[in-house]
Amino acid sequence: MMRRDYGYFEEDQLGKPYDLRLLRRLFPYIRPYSLLFLVSIGLVTAITVLDLALPYLTKVAIDRYIVQDVVDDKPGTSPQQRFYAADLRRPGIEMVVSRYPSLFEIQWPHARIRYEDLSELNKADLADLRRGDYAGVARIALIFIGVVVCHFVFSFGHVIIMEYAGQAIMHDLRLTLFRHIQGLSMAFFTRNPVGRLVTRMTSDVQNMHEFFTSIITVLFKDIFLILGITVVLLLMNWQLALICFLMLPFIFLATACFSRLARDVFRELRVKIAEINTRLQETIDGIRIVQLFLQEKKNYERFRKLNHENYLVGMRQINIFAVFMPVIEVLSSVTTALVIWYGGGRVLVETLSLGALVAFIAYMRMFFRPIRDIAEKYNIMQSAMASSERLFLLLDSQERIADAKISRRMPDKEGTISFGNVWFSYLGRDWVLKDISLTVRPGETVAIVGPTGAGKSTLIHLLERFYDPIKGSINLGGVDIRLIPRAFLRARMALITQDVFLFADTVRNNITVGNPRLPHDRLHEIVAACNLDRLIQRLPHGFDTVLTEAGRTLSSGERQLVAFARALARDPEILILDEATSSVDTETERLIQEATVRVMQNRTAIVVAHRLSTIRHADRIIVLHRGRIREVGSHDELIAKQGLYYQLYQWQGVL
Repeated sequence: MMRRDYGYFEEDQLGKPYDLRLLRRLFPYIRPYSLLFLVSIGLVTAITVLDLALPYLTKVAIDRYIVQDVVDDKPGTSPQQRFYAADLRRPGIEMVVSRYPSLFEIQWPHARIRYEDLSELNKADLADLRRGDYAGVARIALIFIGVVVCHFVFSFGHVIIMEYAGQAIMHDLRLTLFRHIQGLSMAFFTRNPVGRLVTRMTSDVQNMHEFFTSIITVLFKDIFLILGITVVLLLMNWQLALICFLMLPFIFLATACFSRLARDVFRELRVKIAEINTRLQETIDGIRIVQLFLQEKKNYERFRKLNHENYLVGMRQINIFAVFMPVIEVLSSVTTALVIWYGGGRVLVETLSLGALVAFIAYMRMFFRPIRDIAEKYNIMQSAMASSERLFLLLDSQERIADAKISRRMPDKEGTISFGNVWFSYLGRDWVLKDISLTVRPGETVAIVGPTGAGKSTLIHLLERFYDPIKGSINLGGVDIRLIPRAFLRARMALITQDVFLFADTVRNNITVGNPRLPHDRLHEIVAACNLDRLIQRLPHGFDTVLTEAGRTLSSGERQLVAFARALARDPEILILDEATSSVDTETERLIQEATVRVMQNRTAIVVAHRLSTIRHADRIIVLHRGRIREVGSHDELIAKQGLYYQLYQWQGVL
C-alpha cells in the first residue's frame, strides 16, 4: 500500500532526540538575551539555596528547641536515658530548679532533668523552664516565613524574566521563519501544503517557547537542587544517604526506557497535528466544492479517521506516562520506607537525632521532586526537540531563486524582452517549454494563446522569475534577468492573474500596495480609469472599507478591476495579464477591456488569453502548443494561415 505522507516526507530525515547540533543552532536566538538567562540562573540558584534551607530549619527547630536530646555518657549509665538541659544563667531557671531538687542534677551552667520527669513539673514551671525554647521556635518560624517570602519574590522574578525572554526569542524566531518563507520559490509552495507551514509558525514555535521558559532554567534548578541535596545528605549522614541513592540505577533505567518509547510518539504527534491543520485548511478553502458535490459525509469520514489516528497516538503518549510516573512514585516511596526503617532504628539507639531523620526524609522527598519534574517536562523536551527539527528543516530549505548582486550594467528603462532557446520543466522531466525564442519590443502588445497545458502561464512565471529556466536565458534590455536584482526586476512589472488575491485590508491599501506614496488625486484618476467609481461609491466606507479575506465580499469582476487599479498605481513599464478576463461576465469584460486599453497605453504588454476575442488588436500573437511556438503573427495573418490559431478560433465559435 502506498504511503500517504500529505507532504510530510521530511519525517524520515529526523535524527537523535537531543541532537547537540540542534542546541547549537538554537544558541544564536538565545545570545541576545543571554544576560536575562544569566540573571534567571542566578535567581534559580538563590531559589535552590532557599529550598535547601527549609528542611534544615526544621531540623534545627526539632533538635535544638523541640526535642533537646542530651545523652548521659557517665560510666554505668544506660544509653537510653535522655535528658533535657536547662541553662541556669537564664532568668527564673534557678527558682524552678530549686523547687524540684530531687529531679534536677546540677552541672554548671546546666541543670539536667530526664525527659520522663518533665511531667512532674506543673504547667507554669514547665513553661518557665522552656521559655527559651518557645522563643527559639518562634525565631525559626520567622526565619522560615522570611525564606518563603524570599522564595516567592525570586520565583516571581524568575518567571517574569523567563517569560519575557521566551516571548522575545519566539518573536525573533517567527520573524526569521516568516522572512525565510517569503523568500522561497514557488516550487517550494507547490510541494508543501499550507497547513504544514501554518503548523510550523504556530504550534512548533509555541513548543519552542515552552522549551525556553519551562525547560532551560528549570533544568538548571533541578540539577542544582539534586547536587545540593546530594551534598547535604552526605554531610548529614553518609550511610543514610547511600540508602537513598540505592534507587538511582532503577530510576535511570526507567528514564532510558521511557525516552526510547516516547521519542517516536512525540514526533508522530507533531505530524498528525500538521496533517489535521492541512485537512482543515483544505476543507475551508474548498468548502463550496465540498457542499456543491455533497462531499460533507465523505470529507467528515476522512477527517474523523485522521483525528482518530491523532487520538490513538495521544493515548500511546498517555499510556507511556501512566506507566513511567507511577514507577517514579513507587521508587520514591520505597526509598522513603528504607530511610524510615534504617533511620528510625538509628534514632532508637541514639546515633541519629530525630530532627536529622525528619530533615533527611524531607530532603529525600525533595530529591525525587526534580526527578519527577524532569519526567513531567520530558514531553515538552521531546516535543520541543521534534519541533526544532521541523523548524530547522524548514530554515534549511534553500528552494529559492538566487538573487543577484547589483549588476554592473542595469537594463535600459525601456528595454527589449527576449527569450533565447528557453527550456523548462517543473520536475526535471516532461518539458513544459521547449526551445522558446521570442522578442517583445518596448511599447509592443504581445498576446500568448494556446490550448490548456501549452505553457502559457509558465512563460509568464519565468519572466517574473518565480522560476529560472533550465536551459536558455531571458534578457531584459540586453541583460540576463538572473543578473538583475529581483526587487528591481519586479518593480518594473505588474502582473494581473485570473485568480486575483486581495488582502484583508482597506480598498485604498489594496490599490496602493505597490506604491504607498500615491497622491490622493492620482488615486481618484486611477479608479476612474479602471471603472471602479461605482464600486467605491457603493461601499459603506468608500476607500476605507475593509475587505474580507482574499476580498471574497467582492465579485470576480470587481476583484479584477481592483487588480487593474493596483497595477496602474504601480506605474509599471511592463504589464502582464494572465487570463485576466476568463471568468467574468460580458458587462464586466467590457469594463475590464476599457481599463486594459487605458492601462496598456505607452507600456509593453504581454497578454495570456483564453478568450481569443480579447486579443484581436494585439501587435503580435504567439501560438503555443505542447511547449513550442507553433505560429507567430497578427490576428489577420494567423486567420489567413488557417492553422492552429484558426482552429482555436473555430472551437470557441467566434467564426
